[in-house]
Amino acid sequence: MALMTEDIISAERAGTLDGLMLQRVRRTPEAMAYRSYDAATRHWRDTSWGEVGEQVARWAAALAGEDLAPGERVAVHLRNSKEWVFYDQAALSNGLVVVPLYTDDRPDNIAYIMENSAVRVLLVQDAAAWKRLAPALAGQEDLQRVLILNPAKGDAPAHVLADERVAFVSDWLPDRAEPMQDRKGDPHALASIVYTSGTTGRPKGVMLTHHNMLSIAHSALTMIDVYQEDLFLSFLPLSHTLERTAGYYLPVMSGSGVAYARSIMQLADDLQHIQPTVMIAVPRIFERVFGRIQG
Repeated sequence: MALMTEDIISAERAGTLDGLMLQRVRRTPEAMAYRSYDAATRHWRDTSWGEVGEQVARWAAALAGEDLAPGERVAVHLRNSKEWVFYDQAALSNGLVVVPLYTDDRPDNIAYIMENSAVRVLLVQDAAAWKRLAPALAGQEDLQRVLILNPAKGDAPAHVLADERVAFVSDWLPDRAEPMQDRKGDPHALASIVYTSGTTGRPKGVMLTHHNMLSIAHSALTMIDVYQEDLFLSFLPLSHTLERTAGYYLPVMSGSGVAYARSIMQLADDLQHIQPTVMIAVPRIFERVFGRIQG
């Protein structure tokens, strides 16, 4: 049996969620942090914690250039990915508040959430996602920047390219940035506003501090053993606090790796290929996987 090692970063040591990432990058820079599927090469690619630190620094420098005041809100409308993490950490390290959005939510719901929380910067998956959201977000005066992660520049609609608020992430990011630094942020400062589904009325925002999410992640580690050698498979939406806390912040705290599933439909194949040691899911998912195995 392979030797399993523990390297837990306490909530007190981390201080803030971005402080947690900084500690992890410094402790185990060579270890694998994230595994992602590259559709272009049809191969899975690993990203080390050191590489994560470099990318977070680039995203943080770009966000700093948007001239946002600490406490202002930025939103993320992405599928689970390492870029979700880069953006989240960059925002937190600038003292900003992250508003996660569900990629399958209705545009009018998203418009309400963004207006209610006065979102200044929005990160979306691609030009098609922005095209779908743009009509509902027309007239939102707080929104100053829209970032498109995966552009097919030749295929982008003309009105997307003409909107001066829109920038492609590849153009927006600097080539390099100063290494991550400890900003000694307030653990009890607001870190995120997570909105309910709105099934019984308008979505309602739940205000979470850095300490809220750090303490929950650390509490989980007092009840279950998680090791550096563990590999999580992430597929529940990071916009939900379950996956975000247990499938993102907790692995940073424990130094475990995370692989991002390609899709729910490909989950069974990803399970076979990735062979994770940890998977966070609701009962229906386990029933579906069990049924596929039995079949």
